[in-house]
Amino acid sequence: MLNTFPNNLVRYSETSVFNEDTVSEGLQRNHKTKPGVWAKAVVSSGSIDYILEDTPEDVLRVDAENFALIEPEVPHHVRVTGKVTFQLEFYRTRNEE
Repeated sequence: MLNTFPNNLVRYSETSVFNEDTVSEGLQRNHKTKPGVWAKAVVSSGSIDYILEDTPEDVLRVDAENFALIEPEVPHHVRVTGKVTFQLEFYRTRNEE
C-alpha cells in the first residue's frame, strides 16, 4: 500500500460524507477505481478498515490521523468498524483533465 500521493495528481471530485448507516454495500464489497483514477479515503471521526483483495491479511486502519491512498484498478473494499464519518476524494493526472 502506498502512503504518498504522486505529485502530478489533481482532485476532481468527492463523495458526500458517509457514516456507518449510509456507506454503500458496494464500498464494502470487492471493487476498484477506473483506469487512471486514484482515490483517497478521508475519515473525520471513528475509523474504517481498508483491505486489498490480494492481501486481505494486511488491514490498514484509516482514521482522522491516517488516510488510505487507493491506487487505480486495485481491487479492494472497506470495512466499517463502528461509528464513523468519512468521504472519498477522487484524483487523476493533470493531463487527463
